[in-house]
Amino acid sequence: MTESSTAHQWARVRPAPPAPPVARRRTEWLAPTGLILLSLVPILAGALRLTELTSGAEVTPDNARFFASPVPVVVHIVASSVFLVLGALQFAPSLRRRGWHRIAGRILVPAGLLSAMSALWMTLFYDLPTVNGVALLVMRLVFGTAMAAGIVVAFVAIRRGDIRTHSAWMTRAYAIGLGAGTQVFTFLPWTLLFGAPDEATHAVLMGAGWVINLAVAEVVIRRRAVRSGGASRTSGRSGAASAPLS
Repeated sequence: MTESSTAHQWARVRPAPPAPPVARRRTEWLAPTGLILLSLVPILAGALRLTELTSGAEVTPDNARFFASPVPVVVHIVASSVFLVLGALQFAPSLRRRGWHRIAGRILVPAGLLSAMSALWMTLFYDLPTVNGVALLVMRLVFGTAMAAGIVVAFVAIRRGDIRTHSAWMTRAYAIGLGAGTQVFTFLPWTLLFGAPDEATHAVLMGAGWVINLAVAEVVIRRRAVRSGGASRTSGRSGAASAPLS
């Protein structure tokens, strides 16, 4: 074999050089930035609701329930905003390496539980609009309970050192919590094309937001498991130890 052909074959099989540090830093912030942008939808809506409650706005049939019992909605808005922003930042590997993950997690867990429990309280005890039928009530109870349960499972898992289970269930809980952001994009096309949805369509469009988020979460969890499995085969570390946190 000639020297030139050997060099040609080596050029074909050798791996591509790693991305420059600056490029890697930019890439790792794509997911957190996208999640924060999506979170801005419910966060801004919550800020408007808080402004309404604190500025003495006119009480209408649409907002009377919040004025009659403001504590649950205030708790929900504040806790959800904290959960969504801090949760998005958990997807940045550089912050995890600096110990951010553990510090933020101590805030994320109670914030997520308060968000889920206040949502369940409002579902059960607020007088909801007519368009919110029985199907949507059941879905809110199911997804709210699943979000709270996912956070509890994740907390128990990390206490016993099971990072992979912790990461997977926190990702699922975050996906449910971010449902309000995605629901804007399930409602917007329908409303523009067909007008305000009826009760059944309203429930379907709301449910679609949660289902889409959970489907994306499962893809992320599976890819994470594949990467951590590959790392364990090449470096000798367990998949749980090398699984990225989120």
